Amino acid sequence: MARRKIQMTVKTVTLAIAIVAGLFLQHGKAQARDIQTTILAGGCFWCVEADFDSVPGVIDTVSGFAGGNVANPSYRQVSNGGTGHLEVVQITYDADRVSYPELLHLFMRSIDPTDGGGQFCDRGQQYTTAIFVSNASERAAAEAAIADAQQALGQPIRTAIRNSAPFYPAEEIHQNYYRGDRTILTRRGPMRQPRAYDFYRESCGRDARVQQLWGSAAPFTH
Repeated sequence: MARRKIQMTVKTVTLAIAIVAGLFLQHGKAQARDIQTTILAGGCFWCVEADFDSVPGVIDTVSGFAGGNVANPSYRQVSNGGTGHLEVVQITYDADRVSYPELLHLFMRSIDPTDGGGQFCDRGQQYTTAIFVSNASERAAAEAAIADAQQALGQPIRTAIRNSAPFYPAEEIHQNYYRGDRTILTRRGPMRQPRAYDFYRESCGRDARVQQLWGSAAPFTH
């Protein structure tokens, strides 16, 4: 009888261990995520950041600069031109929820890829569009996204594919600009930051031009 009780206890303990181990493995699989980072240049980084913050699977966005020859540039330096940098957004995303090709598809339809001199009202090399790639797989995806955009629009695409480059975050005031809490002096007087952002985006003609190009395929137009 005692031996049978011991056997039952051993079986119970073994079963409990198996259940706990199974739950642990399931939890581990649920927690495991394929976190990736990419850098995209789409003109004003405030707008690119606001657009991609709304994409399911995007974890974080940071406005900044890449592709130039000056370390740790300021916004003033880049916006004045001459540093070689582009305004970019570093996007961190869960590749199990949104794939790299899907991000590029959204990106191409959120810009004017036919414009090689800037974007919308922002002119100059620092506002041109680009996809920064870090490996052959990303380059192939970028080439496919550009070919798809060219076929869809029937126009030459000016968006460049560039090798990965050091990323420099912009000053804090430029992070999440569209939902900041500062008061900004605009051409129409002082405005709270979200309103100032909407005023800039509308007056710059971003959404109007994207809508004109992409129609119902434009994912972020307001």
